[in-house]
Amino acid sequence: MTIFADNIVPFVLRADGVLRYDSELDWRIQEGELIASDSPEEVEMRACAVHAAELVRAAMMRAGRVITAREIDQALWTRGQEIRGKVATKPHLTRCTFY
Repeated sequence: MTIFADNIVPFVLRADGVLRYDSELDWRIQEGELIASDSPEEVEMRACAVHAAELVRAAMMRAGRVITAREIDQALWTRGQEIRGKVATKPHLTRCTFY
């Protein structure tokens, strides 16, 4: 299993400097523009979030901390709820049946 790559996980990873978007995509998100479901940008944001979470999990395992993707997902989601509206970045907006 992997993390649930909704719009909150990429938001948190972006807010924490783990993910960086090109300036045009960053501007579109900040302006509240809808990013089309299954568009290349939306798929890449979610895929990179999954990959980054797996890199975090692997690093924690190397450090002796056994952790599941689900635990990382929960931690990122919880952090997203805590920082939403308190940081300069925003979650991307996508209308879909997944989130």
